[in-house]
Amino acid sequence: MRLAPLSASQWDDEEVQRALAQVLTADRRNSRGAGSAMTMLVHHPKLARAFLKFNVELLYRGTLPGPLRELAILRTAHRRGCEYEWVHHITIGKQAGLTDSDIEDLQHGAGRDELHQAVINAADELDEASRLSPATEAVLTQHLDEHQMMELVFTVGCYSMLAMAFNTFGVELDEEPESER
Repeated sequence: MRLAPLSASQWDDEEVQRALAQVLTADRRNSRGAGSAMTMLVHHPKLARAFLKFNVELLYRGTLPGPLRELAILRTAHRRGCEYEWVHHITIGKQAGLTDSDIEDLQHGAGRDELHQAVINAADELDEASRLSPATEAVLTQHLDEHQMMELVFTVGCYSMLAMAFNTFGVELDEEPESER
């Protein structure tokens, strides 16, 4: 189910502008600057606003270390076959400290060390059973505090849901990288 592009008047709608204000500067709150993901989300401005607040908290304000967050997101994107999420988070993952080897290995369910492996296992287990195994939980709790554990679970859930939306609504890769918009 592809969503039709918003009309110019829809982009000017106060609710759309308010939803996007959480993540985009005023000059990017339009069909050219927002990108495919935001364009999809603002078809439902109230939902977009609530979701973006949650997503921004996980992505930019959380205490889960960036490389671990990105491992979880990339493993989720890989398992869900979500090209948009995968491509965008390869860049973010590398900026957070993941290596090409980390990214290659996670596609095969392998992590570079015990903690990375546990994060990959967590993404798999949460996807398959909606819970962590005692073995994975034991490793994670040696390295992560309670808030970080919660953020890991919510990150996998958030990006699973986002992958479903991107795949269902046909969100395509942006023609122009975000850094050039």
